Amino acid sequence: MGNFNRYLITAALPYANGPVHIGHLAGCYLPADIYVRYLRAKKADVKFICGSDEHGVPITIKAMKENVTPQDVVDRYHKIIGDSFAAMGISFDIFARTSAPIHHTTASDFFLKMYNDGLFEEKESEQYFDPEKQVFLADRYIVGTCPKCGNDKAYGDQCERCGTSLSPDELINPHSALSNAVPVKKATKHWYMPLQNYEPWLKEWLLEGHKDWKNNVYGQCKSWLDAGLQSRAMTRDSNWGIKVPLPDAEGKVLYVWFDAPIGYISATKELTPDWADYWCKEDTKLVHFIGKDNIVFHCIIFPAMLKAHGGFVLPENVPANEFLNIEGEKVSTSRNWAVWVHDYIKDFPDQQDVLRYVLCATAPETKDNDFTWKDFQTRNNSELVANLGNFVNRTMVLTHKLCGGKVPRLHEEAADDTDKEMLAVFQATKESVEASLEAYRFREALAEVMELSSKGNQYMQKKEPWILAKAIENIKAGKPAGDYTEADIPALQAKIDNCLHICLQLMANLAIFTHPFMPFTSRKICHLLKVVDRMLEWENAGSAKLVSVGYSLREPELLFKKIEDDTIAAQVEKLHAGLVKPAAAAAQPAAPAKAEIQYDDFAKLDLRVGTIIQAEKVEKADKLLKLLVDIGTEQRTVVSGIAMHFNPADIIGKQVTLVANLAPRKMRGIESQGMILMAEDNGKLVFVNPAETVAPGSGVS
Repeated sequence: MGNFNRYLITAALPYANGPVHIGHLAGCYLPADIYVRYLRAKKADVKFICGSDEHGVPITIKAMKENVTPQDVVDRYHKIIGDSFAAMGISFDIFARTSAPIHHTTASDFFLKMYNDGLFEEKESEQYFDPEKQVFLADRYIVGTCPKCGNDKAYGDQCERCGTSLSPDELINPHSALSNAVPVKKATKHWYMPLQNYEPWLKEWLLEGHKDWKNNVYGQCKSWLDAGLQSRAMTRDSNWGIKVPLPDAEGKVLYVWFDAPIGYISATKELTPDWADYWCKEDTKLVHFIGKDNIVFHCIIFPAMLKAHGGFVLPENVPANEFLNIEGEKVSTSRNWAVWVHDYIKDFPDQQDVLRYVLCATAPETKDNDFTWKDFQTRNNSELVANLGNFVNRTMVLTHKLCGGKVPRLHEEAADDTDKEMLAVFQATKESVEASLEAYRFREALAEVMELSSKGNQYMQKKEPWILAKAIENIKAGKPAGDYTEADIPALQAKIDNCLHICLQLMANLAIFTHPFMPFTSRKICHLLKVVDRMLEWENAGSAKLVSVGYSLREPELLFKKIEDDTIAAQVEKLHAGLVKPAAAAAQPAAPAKAEIQYDDFAKLDLRVGTIIQAEKVEKADKLLKLLVDIGTEQRTVVSGIAMHFNPADIIGKQVTLVANLAPRKMRGIESQGMILMAEDNGKLVFVNPAETVAPGSGVS
């Protein structure tokens, strides 16, 4: 762990303009939590710091869209984000806010210290200005037509339809999002930090002193430094943020990327009066956990700020992860292409560790990776249920069945090479897991833990205590027991005891090793073994004496449950159903209206929500699918002409609206007992279904 007396671990401050999704978790919050839980298990003096970033243009854009104040936005999302982290077991010591008075004071003082030391340059530049609202406009406040795709709602920094990066000068017919006025350019003064002055120091400190950093981090920093640094504005024209603490700075605030990282300092101040020990003493190890989009700010700009100010420690490491895609596509919050953490918690109550496990096992540590619901299901069923959960359950069940539910003793005189080899694996696993965690290789560390569980299953299968127990039972009943006789009973029982004693000690080690990754599961194992949390301290890892001989254990309970196909199908459907599609280049004409009807005509229809439980193609009919639809009270066969639009396997589990009182009709020799409602969008068929999953048979009115 190095020669450090304390650890300061930070996780990137999330923007308080929306909820957090699983890409955020995989990017920095889960790795940071794993590392902190490991440090705490080692009894290290550690503080885990985070909070919501409540300033900047995204906040004001959100407020403008919702016609509320920026404070309303940050108040709402600070709670949603904090609750999501807490529910997932992300164990911050504090989750602070950059809108807090202590942060405003800390950031203002930081700026003033640099200003008084003459470390800023004052520059005038021309920026876009709204002549009606009399305010300067950030790029996102300027809207116009994209020169690439013709989208007339493109922003001044990006077109969200085609994804092209833009500048306001490139927009066709630009106008202010605040007033629709045509923006003009106007001179404004700001304070710049001359980053080029810190370039020689950064090259020595970073490029020479931190060659051990992850390749993606080191490479991006080297690219920036090789290209040469420029002065960067540390203030902005805005009325939302931390006011620039100077007399001639009316309408100006600190640049959010100057303000936000100082939030780590102010949060630590809020947490403890000893904050300076963690920020100013050289024997502190500071580690920033971030995503790759924040590398430059945490590795170049913030360290330069800390160096310029003086008196602060610098980061020892910045183990940034790459991005996590969803079902093969980049996460897009604007398109709602994301798996939101608060939704996951609602849909999978008490299964936080399944998501923690999958996100760690597939973490984008060195390159972008992909989350799919099918992989989520497979890893749960094949790895958690069939490996870790299976080993723990077999150990508990056999201990109750063969040893009266009490920890049997280890008969050392009867221990064979297989027993001794298994015991030696405990310490070897500790060393390998520890080495991986220290190097921020969390996927590798988790794989070592699961390998120990797998070895436990293999060991138990090889020892076959149930076969030995059956031999004892047969001997006592006077039945044939192979070559065993009554004289062999003590030796057979010793082998059973040894196997289950070693499995229980292995199970206790798994509680320690899984705790950084799956804390809820770890505590379930402790509960089954009736041991206290103190056993989870890292010094106990690798020991073969964690559970006491003769100690009574609780009744077996399953750690994990199998996830069925319909559950996964529902999540995939939910993801696609929630996708916000880009506006079409030209609106398609609506279908012509049909003749007017009376309410009584509509009331004759019996519309019910159903779930497709089977789907197959109808022989010799290219356009027809035969569906079995569950409508609660019964299952209906429906023949539908949608085969050209849907793969049968893809629509199982989908909810549909069924006309349930339509007279049966034979199609290709199959009696169709209803009709499914569909919508047509530019030639594409779409199921008409409820916005939320409802019970099959629910009426539509």
